Amino acid sequence: VSLVICFTGIWRSLRNVSLFLSLCLTISVFWCGYGVVFILGGQGILNNTGDFCDALVPGLVTFTLALLIIAVVGFLCREVILAMIASAVSLASAHEVAMCYSPAFGSSAVACNYMIVCLVGGYFALGRILCFLTKEKIVLPGTDLAKKKTHEQIRASSGSMNHFAATGLILNMLSASVFGCRLLGITGKLFLGHVPWLWAAGIYQLGICILSYRAMDELMATFFGFTSILKFAGGYCLLYPIWQTEEPSFPAPLLVVFSILFVVLALFLTLKSPVDGLYLLFYVAYCMALACCPKGFFEGGPQGVDVAIFVASALVTLIHLYNMKASAKIPTGKGAVKALLARSSSLKLREGADLHAPYLGYSKYADAEVLGYASSVLASFAITMTGDPQAPLATVVIPWVVVAGGILKLLGGSVAFARGKTLESSAFILYGVMWIIWGLTRYGGLYDTTRSFHAAVGIIAFMLFNGFIVFCTLFLNITWFFYSLTFLLIAVSFLLDAIHALPTGYDIAATLIFGLVSFYCFLSALFNSIFEGSYLPMGRPIVQLSGMGGGMTKCLHLPARKASSVKRIADILKNGGTCGIPTDTVYVLVAACNRPDAVEKAHHSKRQAQDRPMSLWISSLKQLEPAKHLFTPLLWDFMEAAWPSPISLVVPRGEWVDFLGMKDSAKYVGTPQSIAIRIPDCSVTTHLINLVGPIVVTSANPTGEADTTHHNQVYAKLGDKVDAVLCDGPSPENIASTVVDCTKIDSGNVGFFRVGIIPKSQVESILILFLLS
Repeated sequence: VSLVICFTGIWRSLRNVSLFLSLCLTISVFWCGYGVVFILGGQGILNNTGDFCDALVPGLVTFTLALLIIAVVGFLCREVILAMIASAVSLASAHEVAMCYSPAFGSSAVACNYMIVCLVGGYFALGRILCFLTKEKIVLPGTDLAKKKTHEQIRASSGSMNHFAATGLILNMLSASVFGCRLLGITGKLFLGHVPWLWAAGIYQLGICILSYRAMDELMATFFGFTSILKFAGGYCLLYPIWQTEEPSFPAPLLVVFSILFVVLALFLTLKSPVDGLYLLFYVAYCMALACCPKGFFEGGPQGVDVAIFVASALVTLIHLYNMKASAKIPTGKGAVKALLARSSSLKLREGADLHAPYLGYSKYADAEVLGYASSVLASFAITMTGDPQAPLATVVIPWVVVAGGILKLLGGSVAFARGKTLESSAFILYGVMWIIWGLTRYGGLYDTTRSFHAAVGIIAFMLFNGFIVFCTLFLNITWFFYSLTFLLIAVSFLLDAIHALPTGYDIAATLIFGLVSFYCFLSALFNSIFEGSYLPMGRPIVQLSGMGGGMTKCLHLPARKASSVKRIADILKNGGTCGIPTDTVYVLVAACNRPDAVEKAHHSKRQAQDRPMSLWISSLKQLEPAKHLFTPLLWDFMEAAWPSPISLVVPRGEWVDFLGMKDSAKYVGTPQSIAIRIPDCSVTTHLINLVGPIVVTSANPTGEADTTHHNQVYAKLGDKVDAVLCDGPSPENIASTVVDCTKIDSGNVGFFRVGIIPKSQVESILILFLLS
C-alpha cells in the first residue's frame, strides 16, 4: 500500500503541483515504518514490556505534527478534502500515542478518524468516477481538478520551487524524533524498534534526492543526500548491539569534514534561500556534537540538537508548504540576497534553471556532481580511522563508506548517465562499486588472510578499469585527471593492504590527497552551479586532438513559446545564420533564401547528400505571387488546396527560382529538374517565415541518420554548426512529411518520393477533386 500511495503522489506531481504530493509521500513513509514495526512486534522481537510503544511513539509523534501542518495549509488554501484526510490521519496518530500511555483511552477514537478518511476518500473517488463517466457534466463539489490543474501548471512553469523538499524536511523530523524522544523521556531507550523509522526515512530521502534533481534543485538534492547518510548511520548504531555488547565508536575526522561540507553547502544555499541556509546550520551543529561525543547518537548532546532539528524542520516545512500553494508568500529573504549580489560586479547569480537548455542525455536532471564529489570526500576521510582489527564493526565506518562512498556515488553516476555524461558516469559508478565492496569486506570482518589473494585480484581489475578512465580524462579536463589519478592511489593502498605489504602511513596519505582533490572538485561544482563564470575552474583538456569537442560550444537556445524568441531567430537568419527550428513534424535546419552564404553553410554543415537535396518553404502562396504566371493553373490550385500541411510538393524547376534571391547557392536546393516546396502547418514556423521570407530547409541531422525529434538532439547532432535553436520540446510527430512528385501533374498523375505522415489516399483524393471539377 505504501508503494502504491508513493507512486500515486509522484505520478500526480508530473501533472501539477499540489499538496497531494506531500500528503501521499508522507502517508507512504508513515505506513512503511509503521508496518515494519508491527512485523517486528508480531515476530516477538519487541517482546519486552513497553518495547512496542517505545518503537511506535517517535513515528506517531512526527506524523501527527507533519499531517497537521499539511491539513492547516490545506484549509488555508481551500484544499478541503485533502485537509480533512490529513487532519483525520493526524488525529488518529495522536490518539494512538495517547493509547500507548493510557490503555483505557480506547481505540474507538482511532477507528472513527480512519472511518472519516474512508468516507472522504470514497466521496472523492465517486466524484472523479462520475466526472470521468459523464465527461465532466456531473462534478461533485471539491472534486473538480480542471481549474486547479490549469492554475497550478501555470504556477509550476513560472516558478523554480522544489515541491519535493517539504517531504524531505518531514523525513528529517522523523529521524530527529527518534533521538529527541529519548532525551525528553517520551521513550525509555533507543533500540532495534526504532530502526524501521530511521531506515525508512533514509530510503525515502534518497528518493527525494533523485526527485529534487529531477526538479532541477541541485543544492537541496545534495542536502537530502547528506542527511540520508546520517539516517542510515543512526540505524546501523541501533542494530549494532544485536551482535556486540559495547556501543560503537565514531570516526571523529569524518564528522569534522562532514560538518565542513554542511557549512559550505549552507553558505551556497543561503544565496538562493536564506531560510534554508540557516536551517542547514543545525546539521553543522549536529555533526560537531557527534564528533565531540564518543558514543555518538546515544549521548545527550546530539540528541539535544535533534530536538532543535525537529522544531526547525517543522517550521521550515510549514514555510515550504504554504509558499507552494498560497499567493501571499512567507518571506524567506530570496529577494534581499539577490538584490545585494546585484550590486557586485564580480559575483553574479545564475538565474533559474533554463528548461530549454540542450542536453545530451535521455532525461533531464540537475547536475549531481556536487554530491558525487562530496561522497568521495566523506568516504576517503572515513577510512583514515582504522579501528580495532579484532572488532572491525565496532567503528561506524560501514555506513560512511558504503552509503556515502557507494550508494550515493552510484546515484550520482546514474544521474550523470541520464544527462549524457558518459565518462563521468562510468567513473562514479566504478568508484561506487569499489567503495561498496571494499567497505563491506574490510569492515564487515570478511577480509582475512585466506581471502587476500582473491581480494588482490579484484582490486587489480578495478585498477585496470580506473587506468582506462585516467587515460580518458586526459581529453576531459585537468581536474578530472587528478581526481581519477588520486583514486588510483586509494586502490593501490587497498592492494597493498590485501597482500599485507602496506607501508606505515601510506593509506592515510593517499586518502588525504584524494579527499583534498575531491573537496576542490566539490567547491568548483558548487561555484559553477550558483554563479555565472568560472571562479574555481576545472581546467582545459591536457590532450587536445584535432576534431575533438566539436559539439562542446553551446549554440543559442530560445523557447518557441515567446514571440521575442521567434523575432531573434528571424534576425539571426536575416544576418546569414542557420538555425534549428520546430515544425509540424520533426525539427529542421533552415537558412534564409536571400542569404546565399547561409544556404551554402547549411549545405556543408550537415554533409548534404546529392540524393537528398534541400527544399524550399514558404508561409503563403503570396510569397510566390510574382512568379505565379510561371506555374500551371492546375499546379497552383493543387498547391493552394494541399497547404498548409505536412505535404511537400516537388515541382518543376524554372525561372521562378530567380525571384527568391538564392543566386549561385540555388544549386544546393532541389535538383536541376525540380524543387520541393511546402507550407508547414505550424504557427511558429509560418510566423518565422513571414518575418524572414522564403527559407531553405533540410533535416536537422547529418545525412543518413534518424530524424531529429527534440531540440536537444539538434545540439547533440549538429553542435556548434548551427547558430541557434528554437526550442519546443518533443516533436508533435515522429514521422517526416509526405513528398509528392508533381512534375507531371498536368497529365493527371502524381508520384510519391516518400510516404510520411499523410497517406497516399488523402493526397490522391485532393487531386481527384480538382480533376473532376
